[in-house]
Amino acid sequence: MKELERLRKEIDTIDEELTKLFEKRMKTVLKVAQYKKNNSIPILNKNREDEVVEKNIHHLENKSFKGALGEFLKSTMSISRKLQSKELFQYNSYLKDNQLKFSARSPKKEKIKIGFQGVKGSFSEQALLEYFREDIPTYNVENFEDVFEALKKDEIDYGVLPIENSSTGGIAEIYDLLREYGFFIVGERIIKVDHNLLGIKGSKIEDIKEAYSHSQAFSQSSEFLKNYPEWKCIPYKNTATSAELIKNENCKHKVAIGSKKAAEVYGLNIIKPNINHNKNNYTRFIIIGKNLELEDDYNKISILFTLPHKAGSLYNILSIFAENNLSMLKIESRPIVGRSWEYFFYIDFEGNLNDEVVKDAIELIKNNSCDFKLLGNYKAHNNG
Repeated sequence: MKELERLRKEIDTIDEELTKLFEKRMKTVLKVAQYKKNNSIPILNKNREDEVVEKNIHHLENKSFKGALGEFLKSTMSISRKLQSKELFQYNSYLKDNQLKFSARSPKKEKIKIGFQGVKGSFSEQALLEYFREDIPTYNVENFEDVFEALKKDEIDYGVLPIENSSTGGIAEIYDLLREYGFFIVGERIIKVDHNLLGIKGSKIEDIKEAYSHSQAFSQSSEFLKNYPEWKCIPYKNTATSAELIKNENCKHKVAIGSKKAAEVYGLNIIKPNINHNKNNYTRFIIIGKNLELEDDYNKISILFTLPHKAGSLYNILSIFAENNLSMLKIESRPIVGRSWEYFFYIDFEGNLNDEVVKDAIELIKNNSCDFKLLGNYKAHNNG
């Protein structure tokens, strides 16, 4: 027992020395942070950290401690980066005076009306019906912006809009409208999209001269369309509206690219099924509302921000996610209208606004953005 006490006292002495050295290291770390801030240098330098570990392993007399020393040094450097981040982003003074404030509500479930762009049989309508329910009152409009305007005028309670496709990427207009109108994302739905060649009864491939559809559908079916360079591909409002047009035109030389549901709704034949080249073709739809909504099981957050023209500014913002163990799901950049070569960034990441770590991370981003908007916290849709 006396031997154990002796060893514990020896460890206490070592810990006291380590504490002094730790404090000395942290003071130096803050000086490094100030230098990085003045010279727009990113916080993380992976090569430098690898060098520190490798160099100090050589100082070991007992190489069996190699793994433990590497873990100790990496943990110390992680703590150092967090301290640098707080210094670099003026974290403490910001939290004191500018606590993140948001007013969140529970979802509205009764007596609601939902808006979508397009007509009956569209993928937007399918997303709407899957997210809400079959008997919900709906309001269809001609253009994406019309959904935002209807929400602004309280003609609808929520709107359903496509925001990205697994084959062709983000839909730029939606990102721009989210930034312009300032509404919130309150939910999402992912729909499997299969495009089909639709024509009137009796129409055959050899009859076709013109094809109508949304530009995204043309892009997603481009490999098939390469086989028919003589066809005139005419962009139209959306896939379902194109199907409606073909029904009304009643011409065997004209076809639409759209869903099986659209063929059913408008009484068209499927001349060729599944013409999209990516057979795992999905479109993500967002549900927008006027208010921020929050429930305990919401696990996805979307934000928008712009950054100053300084080297390393985006890298430093992204390091906040790494330092707080927040999983980023998506990042998209969009040019700012009227400001040449300036961009805003759209980011999706995992989290809930009731989590203090999440709120702290958002405050850091907000404090170091030229323009910041919390777009919403909602439940991610797992399409399996």
